[in-house]
Amino acid sequence: MIVRRERPADHATVRRLHEAAFGPGDDVVEGRLVDELREDAGFLPHLSLVAVDGEDPIGHVIATRGWLEPLGHPVLGLGPLGVRPDAQDKGVGTVLMHALLAVAEAADERLVALLGSPDYYRRFGFVPADVLGITAPDPGWGGHFQARHLNGPPVQGAFRYAEPFSRLG
Repeated sequence: MIVRRERPADHATVRRLHEAAFGPGDDVVEGRLVDELREDAGFLPHLSLVAVDGEDPIGHVIATRGWLEPLGHPVLGLGPLGVRPDAQDKGVGTVLMHALLAVAEAADERLVALLGSPDYYRRFGFVPADVLGITAPDPGWGGHFQARHLNGPPVQGAFRYAEPFSRLG
């Protein structure tokens, strides 16, 4: 398995991968969300990574530009992270997370936030976002909204994801 930047030729496979990872169902939003994030001003191509086994992507992770208000500090919003069902529980997600965090840190990003399982993301250094002074877009997310400081002085504020997240249904 290798990790590399996502390429345009991967887009359809990545969409199906997320639909399989987060399905079953007729309206799996993660596949559509990744498509919309690629078209958004907050898309950062160097932070859209695939894990490949041979030629086929078996996992994908993306981080896009987010913001901390009221001062408008640029930060990252991570997600979705998806692994094809037949490749789950084999460390693919872990490898993708370490790769994405390494690229983000090397790019001098200050902070990354996400909505996800505390049990899973704790191993990557994430803590409840409020511990770092980061307010979730939805207070109901509680401890599932997490953040990790990467570089520079700490920043605080109300987190705002890239626009496609606001259209999730």
